[in-house]
Amino acid sequence: MNLSLIIDLHKPHPRQGPGSRADTLRAIELAGLRDRRDLKIADLGCGTGASALVLAETLDAHITAVDLFGDFLDELTRRATDHNLDARITPLEASIDALPFAPESLDVIWSEGAIYNLGFEAGLKAWRPFLKPGGILAVSEITWLTGESPETTPGEAGPRPAELQRYWDEAYPEVDVAAAKIARLETHGFSPIGYFPLPPSSWLDAYYAPLRADFDAFLERHHHSDDARACVAEHQREIELYERFQAYYSYGFYIARKV
Repeated sequence: MNLSLIIDLHKPHPRQGPGSRADTLRAIELAGLRDRRDLKIADLGCGTGASALVLAETLDAHITAVDLFGDFLDELTRRATDHNLDARITPLEASIDALPFAPESLDVIWSEGAIYNLGFEAGLKAWRPFLKPGGILAVSEITWLTGESPETTPGEAGPRPAELQRYWDEAYPEVDVAAAKIARLETHGFSPIGYFPLPPSSWLDAYYAPLRADFDAFLERHHHSDDARACVAEHQREIELYERFQAYYSYGFYIARKV
C-alpha cells in the first residue's frame, strides 16, 4: 500500500488507531502517575498526538513525542500550540526501533497501538533499557478476547472464526490472549500493574467513524486513482472485519513496572 496515501488519509484525524481520551486517562490512573512530579515521558509512535496531549495536560511531565512521520509531528505541533501545551511536548522524528534516549533516562514509556510495529516481545526488549528502575511501561496491543476452545461461558463468543484467525495470522502473528501477553511482560523484566481491553466505542466512534467519513474527500483529493481506491478498500475491509468480529478481539492496554 502507498505510504504517502496512508499518511494523507490519517493525518487530518485525532487518532491513527483505536483508543480514546478515557482510555488514556484510565491507564494514567492505573499507572499511579497523577501525583508524580517532573516526569520524563516518551510517547512512542505518537501519530498526531492524541495521547501526548492528554499526558501533557494531565501530568506534571515533559513528553517527547516520537514518530517516524514528520507530517504527523507537524500536526501534533499545531495541536499542542492550539492547546497551549507546546512547551511541554517535544516532537522527535525517529524510528521506535532506533531511539536516541540514554539508558535509564525515562520515567515512563507510553505507546498506544504502535508496539506491534516491532512486535510485542521485541518492543519490550528494545525499550526496557531506556526506563529508570521502577519506570512505567504503558502500551496498547492487539489482543484476543476469547480463547480457541469451543467451550464458552454464557455470553461469551464462540471459537474464533477461521476467516478472522487467517486475517490476524497474516497481519500480526503475535496476537494473543491477555494472559499470554502478561506472561511475556514478566519474562522480559516487568511487573504487571494493570490491564483492560478497549471498548468498542474506542474503535467505532473514536477511530473508525471519522476515518470512514473522510473516504470520499480523500478519493476526491487523489482523483479516484487506483492506489487511492485500494487504500480505502483495505481500510474498509479492516472496519468491516471489526464490525463483524468485535467480540473476539480488541486492543488491550497493559501497564507494568520495570523490575
